[in-house]
Amino acid sequence: MDKLLIRGGKRLAGDIVIAGAKNAALPILCAGLLTADTLLLANVPRLQDVATMQKLLGQMGLSIDEQGDRLALCGRDVARLEAPYEMVKTMRASILVLGPLLARFGEAKVSLPGGCAIGSRPVDQHIRGLQAMGAEIRIEGGYIYAKAKKLKGARIVTDMITVTGTENLLMAATLADGETVLDNAAREPEVTDLAHLLVAMGAKIDGIGSDRLVVQGVPALHGAQHSVIADRIETGTFICAAAAAGGDLVLKNTRANLLDAVVDKLRESGAVITAGDDWIRVQMSGRPRPVSFRTTEYPGFPTDMQAQVMALDCLADGTSRVTETIFENRYMHVQELNRLGAGIEIDGHTAIVHGVPRLVGAPVMATDLRASASLVIAGLAAEGETLIDRIYHLDRGYDRMEAKLSAVGADIQRIK
Repeated sequence: MDKLLIRGGKRLAGDIVIAGAKNAALPILCAGLLTADTLLLANVPRLQDVATMQKLLGQMGLSIDEQGDRLALCGRDVARLEAPYEMVKTMRASILVLGPLLARFGEAKVSLPGGCAIGSRPVDQHIRGLQAMGAEIRIEGGYIYAKAKKLKGARIVTDMITVTGTENLLMAATLADGETVLDNAAREPEVTDLAHLLVAMGAKIDGIGSDRLVVQGVPALHGAQHSVIADRIETGTFICAAAAAGGDLVLKNTRANLLDAVVDKLRESGAVITAGDDWIRVQMSGRPRPVSFRTTEYPGFPTDMQAQVMALDCLADGTSRVTETIFENRYMHVQELNRLGAGIEIDGHTAIVHGVPRLVGAPVMATDLRASASLVIAGLAAEGETLIDRIYHLDRGYDRMEAKLSAVGADIQRIK
């Protein structure tokens, strides 16, 4: 099992190219099931989750030609309308094949995703929405069995804001008969990116970027070209790294307006952040100021950046409060940060972070994707050596993070 060894205390300086967004690429890959024509995709990140999704779609018969960060998908020969447990258990986003399969082929068999380390992620909103569109769905033996001769347009109001639920229902609605209205829809940039691809494929969608999507179903979708948006979470992670370790980083192929809430908080911490159309520069000297925040749905502060900013708060000159409202078990990184000398207490859904003048390297263990990133940030700022175990979590969502950090001055290496 790979580990990361970090010798902290090195300032970061240079350029980092941000990869395409994992959370945009996964539903966009599933959109390849909606047409027999070819989708040409660019800026696809090279991540473990993306590779897993490609393997799943390949098993269904979707042909995939990969050249670097470019993919050509063709759904002409899709025949196996099933997502087996062996694939779904490794990546919950596999549920995103349900809507496209049902819309185009009229049936699907998809394993229930099972548990998740950071908390409950129920798929009942997906199921209720598809049932409102006329699908017959039963759950048996850990699988969702869905059938519909033809999905019908409907008005769907989800009980909660759900990103993958919005994406699944949006893809299904593109081929349904009549008009579908999705109220309380997720507004994340990744949802918007999927919607722009679907429009390029011939879908009729109004309200893109809002919490009310109106879809006029069409008989068929066609091929298209699309470039995946920049990964706002990778962007925010590297901004936090520069703010914690100090230095001067330029992040390329990304946009500040994808993560306004995060940028505002990092400026509040003392980071000097400037930006252009496709770049962000972050400069930091001295100890950060404490920043308190509350996670919430977009355009609020993203839960996927909670652990990374908390790592920065660990070094702040003062005390901050972090409140997690999205997942009930997303403080597993706290114990590991405290092993590095942080002063964090948990009170229900709130973490009270007492900033300390310095962190000291120690062996730590990654527990999930974003927790992994927080430990890297803390290790970069800590004195001495930090050894991070179970970094397969990190590889799910970051494209060669250690190589990118090494190129800007970090002393970090992967140990086999």
